[in-house]
Amino acid sequence: MPDPRAQHFWSDPALPFAESRRAQHSRACYRAHTHPVLSVGAVDQGHSCLTLNEAEPNFLHTGDIVVIPAHRLHACNPVEGGAWSYQMLYLDEDWLRALQTEGLADDPGLQLGGPIVRRDPACYKALRALNAILFSPAPVEEKEGALIDFASALLLQATRPDLPPPAWLDDIRRLLREHCAQPWRVSELAVRAGLSRYHFIRAFRTHTGLTPHAFQLDCRIHRARELLRQGCSIAEAGYQLGFADQSHFQQAFKARVSATPGEYQRHRPQAC
Repeated sequence: MPDPRAQHFWSDPALPFAESRRAQHSRACYRAHTHPVLSVGAVDQGHSCLTLNEAEPNFLHTGDIVVIPAHRLHACNPVEGGAWSYQMLYLDEDWLRALQTEGLADDPGLQLGGPIVRRDPACYKALRALNAILFSPAPVEEKEGALIDFASALLLQATRPDLPPPAWLDDIRRLLREHCAQPWRVSELAVRAGLSRYHFIRAFRTHTGLTPHAFQLDCRIHRARELLRQGCSIAEAGYQLGFADQSHFQQAFKARVSATPGEYQRHRPQAC
């Protein structure tokens, strides 16, 4: 029997178009089945065998990504006698198509009519990063932004040439810096920029290297350092900056400062 602790599921009623799961060292096997949503899978460790209808088996290896459209009969199981670790993301195709319609008509889109196997380290890294956010205590606004960013990358198979920074960029960055504790939905920011969510989030990343909510999180941590240097308590700093709980604050702070808020406050470093 597989260890149930080796499987973890994520979903959120506020984001009903997405679900995810992670499994470690699994030997569980599945009968051929379908999903009513698009499935994006990644092999984290080991080897698996993907079968699609009557087609020849496709052997997947660590780092491989597979995209399976809704209602496509398939099964993906560890090779005989082995175990594997994997991640699966499920996305509603109506939500994906609505997101895609926000893009330009000439954008090359994901062909949902057939499965795609990718050996693309960047795509694999992006899926792992997305799931790290989904399974974390990050706020729903950050998770929504990460999902849109990842889905946009799936829908687009080409990158655009470098363009000058748009006129709205400084205003949005100033807004996020000055009101970093406020929860901002992607749709709210996109309206301020005069763009669709699709174009806004891709343009923001193109010119900053970050999604809007990752940028906002950086702003929160910059402000947290100031508050801690001023003697503010860790709990009060997290509360003032809008973190849902202390674990998210601690995690976000350490990822950017390489120290916990307590370690940082004890050493009382100078502003840098």
